[in-house]
Amino acid sequence: MRKITRREAFRYGVTGIAAIGSTAVLPVAANTPAAVRQKVLAAERARPVVGTIGHAGHGRTTLTSALTTVLARRYGGKARSVDQIAGAPAEVVDGVPIRASRVEYATPVRGYTHVDCASHKDCAKNMIMGTRLDAAILVVSAADSIMPETREQIRLARQVGVGRIVVFLSKCDVVDDAELIELVEMEVRALLSRYGFPGDDTPVVRGSALQALEGVSAWEESVVSLAGHLDGYVPDPEQSFDKPFLMPVESVVSPGGGPTIVTGSIEYGTIKTGDEVEIVGGEETIRATCTGIERAGGVSDSARSGEGCRVALQGVRPEQVERRLVLARPGSIAARSRFEAEVYFPSQEEGGRGTPVPSGHSAPFHVRTAEITGAIDLSGGAKRAQPGDLHAVGATLLRPVAIGDGTRFSIREDGRAVGFGVRITRP
Repeated sequence: MRKITRREAFRYGVTGIAAIGSTAVLPVAANTPAAVRQKVLAAERARPVVGTIGHAGHGRTTLTSALTTVLARRYGGKARSVDQIAGAPAEVVDGVPIRASRVEYATPVRGYTHVDCASHKDCAKNMIMGTRLDAAILVVSAADSIMPETREQIRLARQVGVGRIVVFLSKCDVVDDAELIELVEMEVRALLSRYGFPGDDTPVVRGSALQALEGVSAWEESVVSLAGHLDGYVPDPEQSFDKPFLMPVESVVSPGGGPTIVTGSIEYGTIKTGDEVEIVGGEETIRATCTGIERAGGVSDSARSGEGCRVALQGVRPEQVERRLVLARPGSIAARSRFEAEVYFPSQEEGGRGTPVPSGHSAPFHVRTAEITGAIDLSGGAKRAQPGDLHAVGATLLRPVAIGDGTRFSIREDGRAVGFGVRITRP
Protein backbone atom coordinates (compact mmCIF):
# COMPACT_ATOMS: atom_id res chain seq x y z
CA MET A 1 0.00 0.00 0.00
CA ARG A 2 1.25 3.48 -0.90
CA LYS A 3 0.10 6.87 -2.09
CA ILE A 4 -1.18 7.14 -5.65
CA THR A 5 0.59 9.63 -7.92
CA ARG A 6 -1.20 11.68 -10.60
CA ARG A 7 0.36 9.55 -13.36
CA GLU A 8 -0.75 6.32 -11.67
CA ALA A 9 -4.27 7.65 -11.16
CA PHE A 10 -4.66 8.09 -14.93
CA ARG A 11 -2.76 4.92 -15.81
CA TYR A 12 -4.82 2.63 -13.61
CA GLY A 13 -8.12 4.37 -14.22
CA VAL A 14 -8.54 5.59 -10.65
CA THR A 15 -10.95 8.47 -11.11
CA GLY A 16 -11.58 11.52 -8.98
CA ILE A 17 -9.24 14.22 -7.74
CA ALA A 18 -9.54 12.84 -4.22
CA ALA A 19 -7.90 9.61 -5.36
CA ILE A 20 -4.61 11.38 -6.09
CA GLY A 21 -2.49 11.21 -2.96
CA SER A 22 -4.75 8.64 -1.30
CA THR A 23 -3.48 5.27 -0.12
CA ALA A 24 -4.56 2.15 -1.98
CA VAL A 25 -3.46 -1.18 -3.43
CA LEU A 26 -3.08 -0.57 -7.15
CA PRO A 27 -4.44 -3.11 -9.64
CA VAL A 28 -2.26 -4.69 -12.29
CA ALA A 29 -2.53 -2.52 -15.39
CA ALA A 30 -3.99 -4.17 -18.46
CA ASN A 31 -1.13 -2.94 -20.63
CA THR A 32 1.58 -4.20 -18.29
CA PRO A 33 3.71 -6.96 -19.92
CA ALA A 34 2.41 -10.48 -19.15
CA ALA A 35 5.60 -11.56 -17.36
CA VAL A 36 5.44 -8.50 -15.08
CA ARG A 37 1.72 -9.03 -14.37
CA GLN A 38 2.39 -12.67 -13.51
CA LYS A 39 5.22 -11.70 -11.16
CA VAL A 40 3.07 -9.09 -9.39
CA LEU A 41 0.18 -11.51 -8.98
CA ALA A 42 2.52 -14.22 -7.67
CA ALA A 43 3.93 -11.81 -5.07
CA GLU A 44 0.40 -10.92 -3.89
CA ARG A 45 -0.65 -14.54 -3.35
CA ALA A 46 -0.41 -16.11 0.08
CA ARG A 47 2.79 -18.06 0.68
CA PRO A 48 2.23 -21.71 1.67
CA VAL A 49 4.48 -23.07 4.40
CA VAL A 50 6.05 -26.31 3.17
CA GLY A 51 8.22 -28.69 5.18
CA THR A 52 10.51 -31.55 4.17
CA ILE A 53 9.83 -34.78 6.06
CA GLY A 54 11.24 -38.28 5.74
CA HIS A 55 13.82 -40.67 7.13
CA ALA A 56 17.25 -39.36 8.14
CA GLY A 57 19.78 -39.77 5.35
CA HIS A 58 17.22 -39.86 2.54
CA GLY A 59 18.14 -36.36 1.38
CA ARG A 60 15.73 -33.88 3.02
CA THR A 61 18.27 -31.10 3.46
CA THR A 62 19.92 -31.75 0.09
CA LEU A 63 16.52 -31.39 -1.58
CA THR A 64 15.82 -28.14 0.31
CA SER A 65 19.14 -26.77 -0.95
CA ALA A 66 18.38 -27.99 -4.48
CA LEU A 67 14.99 -26.22 -4.47
CA THR A 68 16.55 -22.89 -3.52
CA THR A 69 19.46 -23.33 -5.93
CA VAL A 70 17.65 -24.60 -9.04
CA LEU A 71 14.73 -22.19 -8.69
CA ALA A 72 17.16 -19.31 -8.14
CA ARG A 73 18.90 -20.23 -11.39
CA ARG A 74 15.62 -20.52 -13.23
CA TYR A 75 13.47 -17.73 -11.77
CA GLY A 76 15.76 -15.67 -9.53
CA GLY A 77 16.09 -15.63 -5.78
CA LYS A 78 18.70 -16.67 -3.25
CA ALA A 79 20.35 -20.08 -3.25
CA ARG A 80 21.18 -21.82 0.04
CA SER A 81 23.89 -24.43 0.40
CA VAL A 82 23.47 -27.63 2.40
CA ASP A 83 25.91 -26.29 5.02
CA GLN A 84 23.95 -23.05 5.41
CA ILE A 85 20.71 -24.98 5.93
CA ALA A 86 22.17 -27.63 8.24
CA GLY A 87 24.07 -25.01 10.28
CA ALA A 88 21.09 -22.75 10.96
CA PRO A 89 20.66 -21.87 14.66
CA ALA A 90 17.93 -23.62 16.61
CA GLU A 91 14.58 -21.93 17.14
CA VAL A 92 13.46 -21.81 20.76
CA VAL A 93 9.74 -22.43 21.39
CA ASP A 94 8.72 -22.09 25.04
CA GLY A 95 12.29 -22.86 26.04
CA VAL A 96 12.56 -25.96 23.84
CA PRO A 97 15.07 -25.80 20.96
CA ILE A 98 13.98 -27.01 17.51
CA ARG A 99 16.74 -27.39 14.95
CA ALA A 100 14.89 -26.00 11.95
CA SER A 101 16.04 -23.88 9.03
CA ARG A 102 13.70 -21.54 7.16
CA VAL A 103 14.36 -20.71 3.53
CA GLU A 104 12.33 -19.08 0.78
CA TYR A 105 11.98 -19.69 -2.93
CA ALA A 106 9.53 -18.77 -5.65
CA THR A 107 8.09 -19.94 -8.95
CA PRO A 108 6.31 -17.71 -11.48
CA VAL A 109 3.07 -18.74 -9.74
CA ARG A 110 3.83 -17.85 -6.10
CA GLY A 111 6.40 -17.82 -3.31
CA TYR A 112 7.00 -20.46 -0.63
CA THR A 113 8.32 -20.54 2.91
CA HIS A 114 10.14 -23.81 3.51
CA VAL A 115 11.03 -25.43 6.83
CA ASP A 116 13.76 -28.07 6.97
CA CYS A 117 14.40 -29.86 10.27
CA ALA A 118 17.70 -31.42 11.26
CA SER A 119 16.41 -34.70 12.71
CA HIS A 120 13.37 -36.91 13.14
CA LYS A 121 12.78 -35.55 16.64
CA ASP A 122 13.04 -31.97 15.39
CA CYS A 123 10.48 -32.76 12.66
CA ALA A 124 8.10 -34.14 15.30
CA LYS A 125 8.64 -31.20 17.66
CA ASN A 126 8.08 -28.73 14.83
CA MET A 127 4.78 -30.33 13.79
CA ILE A 128 3.53 -30.31 17.40
CA MET A 129 4.98 -27.05 18.74
CA GLY A 130 6.35 -25.02 15.86
CA THR A 131 5.21 -23.84 12.45
CA ARG A 132 1.91 -25.10 11.09
CA LEU A 133 2.63 -26.70 7.72
CA ASP A 134 0.25 -26.20 4.82
CA ALA A 135 1.95 -29.02 2.92
CA ALA A 136 4.91 -31.38 3.16
CA ILE A 137 7.41 -32.82 0.72
CA LEU A 138 7.98 -36.46 1.67
CA VAL A 139 11.53 -37.46 0.71
CA VAL A 140 12.03 -41.20 0.21
CA SER A 141 15.27 -42.75 -1.03
CA ALA A 142 14.64 -44.90 -4.11
CA ALA A 143 17.59 -47.01 -3.00
CA ASP A 144 16.23 -47.68 0.52
CA SER A 145 12.42 -47.33 0.30
CA ILE A 146 10.21 -46.78 3.35
CA MET A 147 11.86 -46.69 6.78
CA PRO A 148 10.43 -46.41 10.33
CA GLU A 149 10.78 -42.62 10.52
CA THR A 150 8.94 -42.33 7.19
CA ARG A 151 5.89 -44.05 8.65
CA GLU A 152 6.01 -42.06 11.89
CA GLN A 153 6.20 -38.70 10.15
CA ILE A 154 3.40 -39.47 7.69
CA ARG A 155 1.20 -40.56 10.60
CA LEU A 156 1.99 -37.41 12.56
CA ALA A 157 1.47 -35.18 9.51
CA ARG A 158 -1.99 -36.66 9.05
CA GLN A 159 -2.88 -36.20 12.70
CA VAL A 160 -1.76 -32.59 13.03
CA GLY A 161 -3.60 -31.54 9.88
CA VAL A 162 -0.94 -31.19 7.18
CA GLY A 163 -3.19 -30.68 4.17
CA ARG A 164 -1.21 -32.07 1.23
CA ILE A 165 1.86 -34.22 0.66
CA VAL A 166 4.00 -34.30 -2.49
CA VAL A 167 6.54 -37.13 -2.79
CA PHE A 168 10.12 -36.82 -4.05
CA LEU A 169 11.87 -40.15 -4.71
CA SER A 170 15.49 -39.20 -4.18
CA LYS A 171 18.72 -40.88 -5.26
CA CYS A 172 17.18 -42.26 -8.44
CA ASP A 173 20.55 -41.71 -10.11
CA VAL A 174 22.08 -44.61 -8.13
CA VAL A 175 19.27 -47.10 -8.92
CA ASP A 176 19.68 -48.84 -12.27
CA ASP A 177 16.56 -50.98 -12.07
CA ALA A 178 13.46 -48.99 -13.15
CA GLU A 179 11.20 -51.73 -11.78
CA LEU A 180 12.71 -51.24 -8.31
CA ILE A 181 11.87 -47.53 -8.42
CA GLU A 182 8.34 -48.42 -9.54
CA LEU A 183 8.02 -50.78 -6.57
CA VAL A 184 9.15 -48.08 -4.12
CA GLU A 185 6.60 -45.67 -5.58
CA MET A 186 3.82 -48.24 -5.15
CA GLU A 187 4.83 -48.81 -1.52
CA VAL A 188 4.81 -45.06 -0.80
CA ARG A 189 1.38 -44.60 -2.38
CA ALA A 190 -0.02 -47.50 -0.35
CA LEU A 191 1.42 -46.07 2.88
CA LEU A 192 -0.06 -42.64 2.19
CA SER A 193 -3.47 -44.21 1.57
CA ARG A 194 -3.20 -46.15 4.81
CA TYR A 195 -2.84 -42.91 6.76
CA GLY A 196 -5.69 -41.07 5.07
CA PHE A 197 -3.89 -39.26 2.24
CA PRO A 198 -5.01 -39.79 -1.39
CA GLY A 199 -2.10 -42.07 -2.31
CA ASP A 200 -3.29 -42.80 -5.85
CA ASP A 201 -3.57 -39.09 -6.69
CA THR A 202 -0.47 -37.85 -4.86
CA PRO A 203 2.18 -36.38 -7.19
CA VAL A 204 5.39 -38.45 -7.13
CA VAL A 205 8.56 -37.03 -8.66
CA ARG A 206 11.61 -39.19 -9.39
CA GLY A 207 14.87 -37.28 -9.12
CA SER A 208 18.26 -36.66 -7.62
CA ALA A 209 18.71 -33.58 -5.48
CA LEU A 210 22.48 -34.00 -5.37
CA GLN A 211 22.80 -34.18 -9.15
CA ALA A 212 20.48 -31.18 -9.48
CA LEU A 213 22.72 -29.20 -7.14
CA GLU A 214 25.68 -30.08 -9.35
CA GLY A 215 23.89 -28.68 -12.39
CA VAL A 216 23.01 -31.88 -14.26
CA SER A 217 20.24 -30.70 -16.56
CA ALA A 218 18.00 -33.78 -16.47
CA TRP A 219 17.98 -33.87 -12.67
CA GLU A 220 17.46 -30.11 -12.43
CA GLU A 221 14.23 -30.68 -14.33
CA SER A 222 13.07 -33.08 -11.61
CA VAL A 223 13.35 -30.27 -9.04
CA VAL A 224 11.53 -27.85 -11.36
CA SER A 225 8.84 -30.52 -11.81
CA LEU A 226 8.54 -30.85 -8.02
CA ALA A 227 8.01 -27.08 -7.73
CA GLY A 228 5.39 -27.29 -10.48
CA HIS A 229 3.48 -29.92 -8.50
CA LEU A 230 3.58 -27.64 -5.44
CA ASP A 231 2.02 -24.92 -7.59
CA GLY A 232 -0.72 -27.18 -8.93
CA TYR A 233 -1.45 -29.56 -6.04
CA VAL A 234 -1.11 -27.36 -2.94
CA PRO A 235 -3.90 -24.77 -2.64
CA ASP A 236 -3.33 -21.25 -1.39
CA PRO A 237 -3.30 -21.38 2.42
CA GLU A 238 -6.39 -20.24 4.24
CA GLN A 239 -5.67 -16.90 5.88
CA SER A 240 -6.31 -16.61 9.61
CA PHE A 241 -9.03 -14.00 8.99
CA ASP A 242 -10.82 -16.38 6.60
CA LYS A 243 -11.24 -19.05 9.28
CA PRO A 244 -14.26 -19.22 11.62
CA PHE A 245 -14.15 -16.51 14.28
CA LEU A 246 -12.50 -17.50 17.56
CA MET A 247 -11.46 -15.26 20.46
CA PRO A 248 -10.24 -16.54 23.85
CA VAL A 249 -11.75 -14.60 26.75
CA GLU A 250 -9.15 -12.73 28.79
CA SER A 251 -11.37 -10.61 31.03
CA VAL A 252 -15.01 -9.64 31.57
CA VAL A 253 -16.55 -6.38 32.79
CA SER A 254 -20.15 -5.31 33.18
CA PRO A 255 -20.97 -1.59 33.43
CA GLY A 256 -24.04 -0.98 35.53
CA GLY A 257 -27.12 -1.68 33.46
CA GLY A 258 -25.13 -2.12 30.24
CA PRO A 259 -24.17 -5.13 28.11
CA THR A 260 -21.52 -7.64 29.16
CA ILE A 261 -18.13 -6.59 27.75
CA VAL A 262 -15.51 -9.23 26.94
CA THR A 263 -11.85 -8.45 26.27
CA GLY A 264 -9.50 -10.64 24.25
CA SER A 265 -7.26 -11.02 21.22
CA ILE A 266 -8.86 -12.58 18.14
CA GLU A 267 -7.13 -15.83 17.19
CA TYR A 268 -9.02 -16.51 13.94
CA GLY A 269 -11.62 -14.93 11.73
CA THR A 270 -13.55 -11.67 11.81
CA ILE A 271 -16.35 -10.36 14.00
CA LYS A 272 -18.80 -7.63 13.05
CA THR A 273 -21.43 -5.71 14.95
CA GLY A 274 -24.66 -7.69 14.84
CA ASP A 275 -22.97 -11.11 14.53
CA GLU A 276 -24.20 -13.99 16.64
CA VAL A 277 -21.53 -15.79 18.66
CA GLU A 278 -21.34 -18.76 20.98
CA ILE A 279 -19.63 -18.79 24.37
CA VAL A 280 -17.93 -22.19 24.45
CA GLY A 281 -16.00 -24.07 27.10
CA GLY A 282 -18.39 -24.13 30.04
CA GLU A 283 -20.92 -26.72 31.11
CA GLU A 284 -23.28 -25.35 28.48
CA THR A 285 -22.87 -23.38 25.26
CA ILE A 286 -24.54 -19.95 25.33
CA ARG A 287 -25.64 -17.83 22.36
CA ALA A 288 -25.17 -14.06 22.39
CA THR A 289 -25.19 -11.13 19.97
CA CYS A 290 -22.34 -8.70 19.38
CA THR A 291 -23.74 -5.19 19.81
CA GLY A 292 -20.50 -3.22 19.76
CA ILE A 293 -16.75 -3.47 19.12
CA GLU A 294 -13.90 -1.32 20.38
CA ARG A 295 -10.32 -1.73 19.17
CA ALA A 296 -7.20 0.45 19.14
CA GLY A 297 -8.93 2.93 21.42
CA GLY A 298 -11.90 3.58 19.16
CA VAL A 299 -15.30 2.19 18.26
CA SER A 300 -15.39 0.02 15.13
CA ASP A 301 -17.88 -2.02 13.12
CA SER A 302 -15.52 -5.02 12.94
CA ALA A 303 -12.27 -6.59 14.13
CA ARG A 304 -10.15 -9.36 12.67
CA SER A 305 -7.55 -11.96 13.65
CA GLY A 306 -4.49 -10.63 15.44
CA GLU A 307 -6.32 -7.63 16.87
CA GLY A 308 -7.08 -7.07 20.53
CA CYS A 309 -10.57 -5.77 21.14
CA ARG A 310 -13.50 -5.34 23.51
CA VAL A 311 -16.77 -6.93 22.44
CA ALA A 312 -20.14 -5.94 23.88
CA LEU A 313 -22.50 -8.91 24.18
CA GLN A 314 -26.29 -8.85 24.43
CA GLY A 315 -28.17 -11.83 25.84
CA VAL A 316 -25.62 -13.09 28.35
CA ARG A 317 -25.07 -12.30 32.02
CA PRO A 318 -21.58 -11.41 33.30
CA GLU A 319 -21.45 -14.48 35.55
CA GLN A 320 -21.95 -16.71 32.49
CA VAL A 321 -18.67 -15.56 30.93
CA GLU A 322 -15.19 -15.97 32.40
CA ARG A 323 -11.55 -16.30 31.47
CA ARG A 324 -10.86 -19.81 30.00
CA LEU A 325 -13.93 -19.67 27.71
CA VAL A 326 -13.93 -18.59 24.06
CA LEU A 327 -16.20 -16.60 21.78
CA ALA A 328 -16.70 -18.46 18.52
CA ARG A 329 -18.80 -18.58 15.39
CA PRO A 330 -21.84 -20.75 16.14
CA GLY A 331 -21.15 -24.43 15.48
CA SER A 332 -17.46 -23.99 14.70
CA ILE A 333 -15.95 -25.52 17.87
CA ALA A 334 -17.14 -27.73 20.71
CA ALA A 335 -16.30 -28.13 24.38
CA ARG A 336 -14.92 -31.49 25.43
CA SER A 337 -13.30 -33.01 28.48
CA ARG A 338 -11.84 -36.06 26.72
CA PHE A 339 -9.69 -36.07 23.59
CA GLU A 340 -6.71 -37.72 21.95
CA ALA A 341 -3.42 -35.95 21.38
CA GLU A 342 0.21 -36.25 20.42
CA VAL A 343 2.45 -34.99 23.24
CA TYR A 344 6.17 -34.26 23.30
CA PHE A 345 7.73 -34.54 26.76
CA PRO A 346 10.81 -32.26 26.82
CA SER A 347 14.02 -33.50 28.39
CA GLN A 348 15.53 -31.96 31.51
CA GLU A 349 18.02 -30.06 29.31
CA GLU A 350 15.03 -28.54 27.48
CA GLY A 351 13.42 -27.45 30.76
CA GLY A 352 11.26 -30.54 31.29
CA ARG A 353 11.27 -33.29 33.89
CA GLY A 354 14.29 -35.30 34.84
CA THR A 355 12.15 -38.36 35.59
CA PRO A 356 9.65 -40.31 33.45
CA VAL A 357 5.99 -39.28 33.26
CA PRO A 358 3.81 -42.24 34.31
CA SER A 359 0.59 -43.13 32.55
CA GLY A 360 -2.31 -41.65 34.53
CA HIS A 361 -0.23 -38.65 35.61
CA SER A 362 -2.28 -35.60 36.61
CA ALA A 363 -1.16 -32.00 36.03
CA PRO A 364 -2.54 -28.60 34.94
CA PHE A 365 -3.31 -28.30 31.20
CA HIS A 366 -3.00 -24.84 29.61
CA VAL A 367 -5.25 -24.33 26.57
CA ARG A 368 -5.28 -20.71 25.39
CA THR A 369 -6.40 -18.74 28.48
CA ALA A 370 -7.71 -21.84 30.29
CA GLU A 371 -5.90 -23.72 33.06
CA ILE A 372 -7.60 -27.02 33.87
CA THR A 373 -6.36 -30.06 35.75
CA GLY A 374 -6.21 -33.17 33.61
CA ALA A 375 -4.69 -36.62 33.36
CA ILE A 376 -2.95 -38.46 30.53
CA ASP A 377 -3.16 -42.13 29.61
CA LEU A 378 -0.32 -43.27 27.37
CA SER A 379 -1.50 -45.20 24.31
CA GLY A 380 -0.31 -48.65 23.32
CA GLY A 381 -0.07 -49.94 26.87
CA ALA A 382 3.00 -47.84 27.70
CA LYS A 383 3.63 -47.43 31.42
CA ARG A 384 5.72 -44.26 31.30
CA ALA A 385 7.04 -41.61 28.93
CA GLN A 386 10.73 -40.86 29.12
CA PRO A 387 11.91 -37.23 28.89
CA GLY A 388 12.49 -36.46 25.21
CA ASP A 389 9.82 -38.94 24.03
CA LEU A 390 6.89 -38.36 21.70
CA HIS A 391 3.71 -40.22 22.70
CA ALA A 392 0.11 -40.60 21.65
CA VAL A 393 -2.09 -40.04 24.71
CA GLY A 394 -5.69 -39.91 25.81
CA ALA A 395 -6.40 -36.80 27.91
CA THR A 396 -9.16 -36.42 30.48
CA LEU A 397 -9.93 -32.98 31.95
CA LEU A 398 -11.86 -32.16 35.11
CA ARG A 399 -13.89 -29.56 33.18
CA PRO A 400 -14.70 -29.22 29.48
CA VAL A 401 -12.69 -26.81 27.34
CA ALA A 402 -13.16 -25.48 23.81
CA ILE A 403 -10.80 -27.57 21.70
CA GLY A 404 -10.79 -28.55 18.03
CA ASP A 405 -8.55 -30.46 15.65
CA GLY A 406 -5.03 -29.07 15.79
CA THR A 407 -5.53 -27.10 19.01
CA ARG A 408 -2.22 -26.88 20.86
CA PHE A 409 -1.74 -27.00 24.60
CA SER A 410 0.94 -27.39 27.25
CA ILE A 411 1.12 -29.45 30.42
CA ARG A 412 2.81 -27.60 33.27
CA GLU A 413 3.86 -28.33 36.83
CA ASP A 414 6.02 -26.39 39.29
CA GLY A 415 6.19 -23.47 36.87
CA ARG A 416 7.69 -25.44 33.97
CA ALA A 417 6.31 -27.12 30.88
CA VAL A 418 6.59 -30.91 31.09
CA GLY A 419 4.62 -31.60 27.92
CA PHE A 420 3.57 -29.92 24.68
CA GLY A 421 0.64 -31.39 22.78
CA VAL A 422 -1.73 -31.04 19.85
CA ARG A 423 -5.24 -32.46 19.70
CA ILE A 424 -5.65 -35.04 16.93
CA THR A 425 -8.38 -37.00 15.24
CA ARG A 426 -7.23 -40.47 14.28
CA PRO A 427 -7.96 -41.59 10.70
